[in-house]
Amino acid sequence: MECVVYTKERAQSDTVDCDLEDEACQLVLKRLRGLDEGEFGWVRLVDPSEEELVQLADDLGLHPLAVEDAVQAHQRPKRERFGDVLAVALKTLWYVEEDTAVETGEMMLFVGPHYVLTVRHGTVDPCAEAARRLAADPSMLRFGPWAVLHAVLDVVVDAYSEAAGKVRAALNRLEDEVFSSSRVDHTENIYSLKREVREFRDAVQPLVPVLHGLLNGLDEEDGPSAKALPYFRDVADQLHRTDIEVRTLDELLNSVLDAQQARVGTWQNDDMRRISAWAAIFAIPTMVAGVYGMNFEHMPELGWTFGYPLAVGLMAVASGALYRAFRRNGWL
Repeated sequence: MECVVYTKERAQSDTVDCDLEDEACQLVLKRLRGLDEGEFGWVRLVDPSEEELVQLADDLGLHPLAVEDAVQAHQRPKRERFGDVLAVALKTLWYVEEDTAVETGEMMLFVGPHYVLTVRHGTVDPCAEAARRLAADPSMLRFGPWAVLHAVLDVVVDAYSEAAGKVRAALNRLEDEVFSSSRVDHTENIYSLKREVREFRDAVQPLVPVLHGLLNGLDEEDGPSAKALPYFRDVADQLHRTDIEVRTLDELLNSVLDAQQARVGTWQNDDMRRISAWAAIFAIPTMVAGVYGMNFEHMPELGWTFGYPLAVGLMAVASGALYRAFRRNGWL
């Protein structure tokens, strides 16, 4: 567990990193229960057990359902109210260029009157960057715990935008390869990238109504949360743009897949025309050789001195004429 206590005057007053069973941790929790006016705490957990969250729930006054949601991963982005505590679930996301893959994690944020609890599942930690931004701009601390919620959402949505740009670059490279002169089937790569974009959409798309619902709730409230509304609205606008970008990427992948399948069909047609052309060319000497290979006793030119050269010449001239005709028509 990591805990930070913020004040309006200072960006950070205390930072404690400890286990829940440590005495230092118990002192921090005791302080959270007795914060002064204008102070709030930020408690950060990474992959906690149910026992650890139950212990924190008693100290922070969390609803049992909130504890259950925080322990169980694979939650869809959502927003719920548990009394005076707002719970927000969202997905963290980053793009791995080496594997052309979109990796996701999960985070639950519980915003109480005088504290914020973040529970993270996954590798990427947006809390570190969010804490850095709060330290760089102490004026945001006037919004209390809502400043932490805004900072985390801002970092997560920025990561969405960055990942969307990298996926767009990967799609552009794949599109260039599909329309290049090389005859390489990229269907598997297209499906792979489309699967990653689908995972991207599962993270971004459900968060859009969650954030809009949060804006509507803040618009109806008074106090620091209502004053932070313009900042949350800016995050919502950026998320909306990213959602449109991800939808566009999904549609472009469908178009690239259709183009790849059309090119594969064209390659197959070209191959079939070449095979048919060569089969027609070889059909003439096969037919002539087959007739003379029947070994009938009474056949024309069998006893003629120029019969063999004439037959070979006829096969060569006829095959050459067909070859020229197919070349002129683009079959060869």
